[in-house]
Amino acid sequence: MKLREIVQVVEGTIMTRGANLDLEISCGGAADLMSDVLALMTAGSLLLTGLITLQAIRTAEIADLAAIVFVRGKTPGPQEIALAEELGVPLITSSRTMFELCGRLYRAGMVSVEI
Repeated sequence: MKLREIVQVVEGTIMTRGANLDLEISCGGAADLMSDVLALMTAGSLLLTGLITLQAIRTAEIADLAAIVFVRGKTPGPQEIALAEELGVPLITSSRTMFELCGRLYRAGMVSVEI
């Protein structure tokens, strides 16, 4: 699924400049514990989280994640956006809940990361 399709499915807004909307992302996962992200997420996957911190952005870099969707209308601040742009990690916000977005993405054809 292309990043542009993900943005539509989650009814999201891209917060970072220069995001490659044609980026192909095949799987995703949801977590607020960054230790779970490091242990369970697959490189190139999509992360859904409610945790808006620099740590979340750095974790995405370390885990080589494709993009982050922040749930429940949470919006990253200027520091988080600047770091994500520097690292090339697209940030998306959505007003929907994590549970709903997981269902929407699954219904649209995205699969879960393999555990």
